[in-house]
Amino acid sequence: MIRTSVLLAISFALLAISPICLAQDQTGELQLQPGQVKTASIDSAIEVARADIRADKNALISAGMNFSEKDGAAFWPVYRKYEYERSNIEDLRASVIKEYAEKYLSMTDADAKAMSDRMFDCDARETDLKRKYFKEFNKVLPAITVAKFFQLEHRIDLLIGMKVESSLPQLTDSQHVD
Repeated sequence: MIRTSVLLAISFALLAISPICLAQDQTGELQLQPGQVKTASIDSAIEVARADIRADKNALISAGMNFSEKDGAAFWPVYRKYEYERSNIEDLRASVIKEYAEKYLSMTDADAKAMSDRMFDCDARETDLKRKYFKEFNKVLPAITVAKFFQLEHRIDLLIGMKVESSLPQLTDSQHVD
């Protein structure tokens, strides 16, 4: 029960600290004209979101995992390597998101296929990385601790994903171009 409360509190904290991913007016309404895409806003919003999340993610993980001194000393060096490798995959994913935002009004089937293939590749790379690092973490920590970390990581990823997705153009705004 306490673990659930801690994870719920972390989830709400993450939502509270996540920046708004597109320029908005004071009422919170997105200011885009039909056919207009704010690519610079998306670029900067993605970078700001990623920087903020990186800064706060360690604190969220520390609070959620409640490591002993020994486990923390074993975890963090492996985590830094994992996060570095993961950031390379996230760079690829961010480039697809930016491309989608740029092309959403005039996207062709070929564009959609290429972007989908790139996202599937990012997903596969991320899965492979998690499998690799499950083994690495498991060399220095019990499997139950590693599984708990990856569950917490998954929850944080879902919250970040919701924030990014909410900043993208609505699916109903796209037009099919042959």
